[in-house]
Amino acid sequence: MKLELFWRERRKGERLILVTGPGQEEEVGGVRETKTGYDAFAKTFGYEPGRAEKDITSMNEAKSFVESFRPWELFTDIEGLEPEPTSRHEA
Repeated sequence: MKLELFWRERRKGERLILVTGPGQEEEVGGVRETKTGYDAFAKTFGYEPGRAEKDITSMNEAKSFVESFRPWELFTDIEGLEPEPTSRHEA
């Protein structure tokens, strides 16, 4: 199966999802809308406070923050994998 990496729209933001096989999804990052902007995080296996940020001014800027850490590389070593350009709706 081909790996899939995409943003899934949620009620108050979006989640970055990596699909590695049938029924196998990992949430590798996310963005949440708040009263003061957007909070963003990129998944890690340890404590790395620099991988989360609050009060980012736009959704696109927050998503770029998450993607800059390439958190999907914690789960796969496939080179050239990038998130799909269009967000998907919650299933």
